[in-house]
Amino acid sequence: MLIRSMNITSIIQQSVIEAVQELYGAMIASDSVQITATRKDFQGDYTVVTFPFTKLSGKKPEDIGIELGNFLVARVPHITDYNVVKGFLNLVISDRFWIDFLQAIYENEDYGCKPLSGEKAMVEFSSPNTNKPLHLGHIRNILLGWSTYKILEASGFEVTRVQIVNDRGIAICKSMLAWQKFGEGATPESSGIKSDHFVGRFYVLFEKRFKEEYKAWQQTEPAKQILAPWLLDAKNLSKAAKWAEDEKKKLLEKGLPVEEADFTPEAYFFKEVYKNTYFNEYSALGKEAKAMLLRWEAGDPATLELWRQMNSWVYAGFNDTYNKLGVVFDKLYFESDTYLLGKDTVEEGLQHGVFYKKPDGSVWIDLEDAGLDHKVVLRSDGTSVYITQDIGTAQLRYRDFGVKRMIYVVADEQNYHFQVLFEIMKRLKEPYSEGLHHLSYGMVDLPSGKMKSREGTVVDADDLIAEVIQEARNDSSERDTLADLSVAEQNAIMQKIGLAALKFHIIKVHPKKRMTFDPKESVDLQGQTGPYIQNAYVRIRSVIRKAEQLGSLAAAAEYAQTEPAEKELLAQLYAFPEVIETAGKEYDPSHIAAYCYNLAKLFHRFYHDHSILGAANEAARDFRLMLSMATGNVLRKGMDLLGIEMPDRM
Repeated sequence: MLIRSMNITSIIQQSVIEAVQELYGAMIASDSVQITATRKDFQGDYTVVTFPFTKLSGKKPEDIGIELGNFLVARVPHITDYNVVKGFLNLVISDRFWIDFLQAIYENEDYGCKPLSGEKAMVEFSSPNTNKPLHLGHIRNILLGWSTYKILEASGFEVTRVQIVNDRGIAICKSMLAWQKFGEGATPESSGIKSDHFVGRFYVLFEKRFKEEYKAWQQTEPAKQILAPWLLDAKNLSKAAKWAEDEKKKLLEKGLPVEEADFTPEAYFFKEVYKNTYFNEYSALGKEAKAMLLRWEAGDPATLELWRQMNSWVYAGFNDTYNKLGVVFDKLYFESDTYLLGKDTVEEGLQHGVFYKKPDGSVWIDLEDAGLDHKVVLRSDGTSVYITQDIGTAQLRYRDFGVKRMIYVVADEQNYHFQVLFEIMKRLKEPYSEGLHHLSYGMVDLPSGKMKSREGTVVDADDLIAEVIQEARNDSSERDTLADLSVAEQNAIMQKIGLAALKFHIIKVHPKKRMTFDPKESVDLQGQTGPYIQNAYVRIRSVIRKAEQLGSLAAAAEYAQTEPAEKELLAQLYAFPEVIETAGKEYDPSHIAAYCYNLAKLFHRFYHDHSILGAANEAARDFRLMLSMATGNVLRKGMDLLGIEMPDRM
């Protein structure tokens, strides 16, 4: 709490408000006082923008800066000097303030974190389907969810980590049917394949066999009769031409060959227009998969037994991947348990006028006044849709945990879905409706194009993890810095470095930005990477190990004048609590990633330019050791908020 009382930006802000009232007789709001870190090419630590005060004072920005500067130097003990550059008042903070600040935090390993506030939050993330293993897209989801949980926890929330496992539906039945038809009794153990990958291969196999069936059907007379009238419509041909142009352009940009036969109007029709209709109305495999789904819904014992067996294989594989990433959940919800939830709420809302019923018996909600649309919540046959399940699941979670904030980490393809869901919850007057948030993130592409699970063109999470760890191992072997450690110790360090490369590369991108994941770029151990930050921490640990025999750092209190590089580090450390607060409010871990990189960069520069153990005197040495310890603690904590572990050596 000492650090909070020393918040210099709050002191400056309040003092400027008092100065404006005393000098100009005007009351101003705190948000009109703009304070930033002073640019490096000017003298000072914090800058106050004076332009907003010209109208109320009737004076030039430069004159206001001089008057405010004189007031602040006279009234605020920590402000020792100022200078004015146009409309910017640059304030110099005393060395004693920074030294006292460092002494207050250098041993505090949880500096920047708030105590528990009593507020509860929930983060839903990962939420995979049980027909395929976790892949690169899941990794971005998982890393964002885990980091958001850690940041909210550091912000004082009691956080529950959940996922809803999509363990039912036609996609799951496709894997089950393929194993039943083509698996010949194989198991993960008998095949030697990781269990979730094993199940995923049957999903891909189903799609392969379905494509073969579909391609053969396209040559039949019924297919030609369906295609013929579609080809006579000029609008259809125009859409096909636009699709062909876009798809060929994507291939050419990537240097891939273009086969004209793949981009005819007929190809567009069968690939983009008619595929789902064929699956539902003509496909033999589709018919069998749908029949299996109906048996599952009817509770057929044999179907349920197969479903449980294959899901158990997938869960074992998921848990292995989660363990590699250092991720755990407090509660798992399963769609097989939740898919009927929400129907009672819809019926109740219908009675209170929240929803309305159409003549066919379907139930809808009118959201046009919220800039949305009319949305169905119950089909005419009384069955629910996804939004209905989500209504019921949110209510269940509130009953389970009493959380007032629910953060859904889901790709931006579902933006509209969550806008609708949140608006419905407000109209149902749910007590947590104002705390619902969709952490929307951009999809992850490969350099060769969009990933497609059904075609097997994804980067599996396990393969990617193995690749970055191997890259870390290759780099370490070139430098030969760990040769004195056991193989087990070396492997543990390689895992920390490889996972840091992977995690940081993804988290440093703003969640809303769509990103292309280039494995080669992600494992670059130089520049704005996780290993670069880890290296700063390793340097600090090395210095501290060498200094352990020195004992007390009491002489640091006598240090009188900080170097510019030291003050830069101190100012960066001072900003840490505010960065955590901002990242928590915006649900954006990239703030923490950028902060850690900048702090590491400042320390690398300081380490290069200034001797720590060989400082000119004992006071400077002890002060720099304190500064290094504080920097190490903040780097460790900041990277922990991203789910990244720090090695002592690398």
